[in-house]
Amino acid sequence: MKTLRLGQLASIALVGSIALAGCGSDNNAGTGATAGSGSSGSAAAADCFDGTLNAEGSSAQKNAFEEAAASYTAACSGATVNYNPTGSGAGIKQMLAGQVDFAGSDSALKTEEKDGVVESDAAAQVCGSPAWNLPMVTGPIAIAYNVGGVDSLTLTPTVAADIFNGKITTWNDPKIAAVNSGVTLPATAIKVFFRSDESGTTENFTKYLAAASDGGWTAEPGKKWTGKGEGKEKSSGVAEGVKSTDGGITYVEWSYAKDNDLGVAKIDNGGGAVELTGETVGKAVEAAQPDGEGNDLRLKLDYATKEAGAYPILLVTYEIVCSKNKDAEKGKNIKSFLKHFASADVQKSLEDIGYAPLPASVQSKVETAIEALS
Repeated sequence: MKTLRLGQLASIALVGSIALAGCGSDNNAGTGATAGSGSSGSAAAADCFDGTLNAEGSSAQKNAFEEAAASYTAACSGATVNYNPTGSGAGIKQMLAGQVDFAGSDSALKTEEKDGVVESDAAAQVCGSPAWNLPMVTGPIAIAYNVGGVDSLTLTPTVAADIFNGKITTWNDPKIAAVNSGVTLPATAIKVFFRSDESGTTENFTKYLAAASDGGWTAEPGKKWTGKGEGKEKSSGVAEGVKSTDGGITYVEWSYAKDNDLGVAKIDNGGGAVELTGETVGKAVEAAQPDGEGNDLRLKLDYATKEAGAYPILLVTYEIVCSKNKDAEKGKNIKSFLKHFASADVQKSLEDIGYAPLPASVQSKVETAIEALS
């Protein structure tokens, strides 16, 4: 992960207090962010807590979470905020088992039965109150590649589906050439890497392929990969696989593509090739439709959008929280941290490490929901 800008962010004011998951424990399974002596920012100190928060889940949001945790604990010397990036599926399971204070997931809790569990019902039972999905991190999904001599690449959803299904096997295939006029494509074999662990990134990427490829991807979207290729664990694994392989390609969060200096394909859904930027991703998030009730802020993304200038492959990482925490003090602590995470200054800072800030219209709803936690 790129160096955190602690000096820049330590002075961010924290205002407010929150309530969250009634499923906390002090089992610190992952990396943590702590501060040294002292507290930076008098406003921050008013809401600081002494103690530990544990969260687990999406590896897609790992860098963003750690950025927010580091700036929070720089201001709050008595606080420790741990995050274990085991994947969205594992994070939800740990929350349902009462092993962490809240979960991070690239997909909202399921409201229909899958594998014998309705996740939203199970979470409500653990919480003793409805669980809310709070969008916190916008994680653009890059189709990242490493092909010698190719500095610019455009893919359509149908061509991408054929690549990840193993139907297109060399980089100079006529279907790729047809959407890359003027680009010299080598005969290098295509090497697909996919997430071997259950992943919300996989689910969102396959949702995109299923929605936009006009029948090119027929498998049901899910956290388990059903296409071709070689499996690697977590986002870091697939990114490293592509980096070390000429001809490699994967789907991975933009931050990991940037950290590994990988090429990122432009995507043409039918409205022209769109480069992945914070602005083009924000345009797609703003077009998302609400899919929850009240302060449950799940979003329905339009992966098949043909809107000019909107980058269509993205995920929104949710912090999954109890709307009313069984442990009021724990809930207050989580509320303080989440309010910091959702603040405009922290959201803006995330763009430097490969994320897109929440659009203002979405951010304001998240802040309202955080205030309503109790």
